[in-house]
Amino acid sequence: MAPAEDDAVAAAEAARPGNGESVRIDSWIWSVRLVKTRSLGATACRGGHVRVNGERVKPAYAVRVGDEVRLRHAGRERIVVVKRLIRKRVGAPVAVQCYVDNSPPPPPREAVAPAGIRDRGAGRPTKRDRREMERLRGLAASAAEARDARER
Repeated sequence: MAPAEDDAVAAAEAARPGNGESVRIDSWIWSVRLVKTRSLGATACRGGHVRVNGERVKPAYAVRVGDEVRLRHAGRERIVVVKRLIRKRVGAPVAVQCYVDNSPPPPPREAVAPAGIRDRGAGRPTKRDRREMERLRGLAASAAEARDARER
C-alpha cells in the first residue's frame, strides 16, 4: 500500500468506536461528510429528512453496519448503505470508504440554468425587467395569484 493509503486506513481505524459502542445517526452523517455540521445533521433528523431502513429517526438513533440511510439535503436525496462506523470526522477519501453511495446522479448543471442574471453595471432593473425575470423563474403565476388575492 502507498503511504497515503496507510494514513487513510489508520485514520479510519482511529475514528472507529470501541467494542460495544454505538454511533448516533447525526454524528455518523456528519463524520462521513453528508452534512457540513453535526447540528445540521440533528436538525435534519428532527425535521424528518433522515430515514434509516425506511423509518424516520431521531438524532440519537444508533446506526449499525448494513443500514440504509436516506438523507434529503440541499434539494437532493442521498441514499447510502453503512459499511463502517466512525465517530470522528475524517478526510473525504476516508469518509467515502465508510459507505456505499446508491444515490441517483445529480441533475446536470445545464438543466439548472441561472435565470435573470444581469450585466454588472446595468443598474437597477426596471419594472419590465423585473417581470421578465419573474417569468423566467416561474414566479409570475404566484405573483399574479397574490395580486388577485389582495384585490378580493
